[in-house]
Amino acid sequence: MSRGYENETGVSEFLLLGITREPGQRQVLFWFFLCTYLVTVAGNTLIVVVIGSDPRLHTPMYFFLTNLSFVDLCFTTNLIPKLLANHVAGTWTITYPHCLTQMYFLIAFANVDSFLLAAMALDRYMAICKPLRYCTIVTPGLCAGLAALVWVSSGLISLVHTLLMSRLTFCPRARAISHFYCDAYLLMKLACSDTHVNQCVFLGAVVLFVAPCVLITVSYIQIAVAVLHMPSATGRRKAFSTCSSHLSVVMLFYGTVLGIYVRPPDSFSAQDTVATIMYTVVTPMLNPFIYSLRNKDVKEAVSRLLHRDPKSS
Repeated sequence: MSRGYENETGVSEFLLLGITREPGQRQVLFWFFLCTYLVTVAGNTLIVVVIGSDPRLHTPMYFFLTNLSFVDLCFTTNLIPKLLANHVAGTWTITYPHCLTQMYFLIAFANVDSFLLAAMALDRYMAICKPLRYCTIVTPGLCAGLAALVWVSSGLISLVHTLLMSRLTFCPRARAISHFYCDAYLLMKLACSDTHVNQCVFLGAVVLFVAPCVLITVSYIQIAVAVLHMPSATGRRKAFSTCSSHLSVVMLFYGTVLGIYVRPPDSFSAQDTVATIMYTVVTPMLNPFIYSLRNKDVKEAVSRLLHRDPKSS
């Protein structure tokens, strides 16, 4: 490995300890991660293809859902293939450049996820609370601009973290990460140099990460008030049904992330390592099922795609 990285940072590679060191349990986890990854890729790809190929679904809500499925696909691809490759090769190391690259995309994709969920909540708020102004305000141009802002800002936020992390010096004797990927929390704990600036920026990032959750909460309070004032029971059921899938995803994602990361880095434990499987592996796998099984429009679009006559295309 390049000596340049070792001279500047103190290490040339890190050791990923994973979730368990027992060979039997690692074998079970290998098949678990492989199966969930394949299901995640298939499910999220199907959502992207179905929405892209069906003009009936070319609406703001499904535009953001397409972005969400794509980022979930990227999110797991950033983590799981490396884990599976390490298991097959029988080595649990990750090079310093690869570690920082993995951390960069992890933070970027997590922020994209968070901002997209907030954008989807605002879309539902406008559709239910401001239905007469919805089409004039929530235009395709606005949605495209908002999506671009989400992706660019998330990349810049992650770049700041990565550049600050690259300035740290790591202790050669303490290069083991108690995780199956390069987590920014745990990397800071391995540093020999001062991490005060990193911790302050990370705290600011946590606040920024929580802000969309607050926005989602406020939006759904307004939605609940509007729905309860609807005179028709059928209208109330339809309004709640359009929000149920999104609410399920929000609770899955934020429930795990906030429970793990809204705490001091020193409190991170082995139980938290297991808990991160929920938002890094399980949630991206479940999202397509939540949106398809509870959404009549998506189910009908899938049916049309599967039964399409090739001669008519």
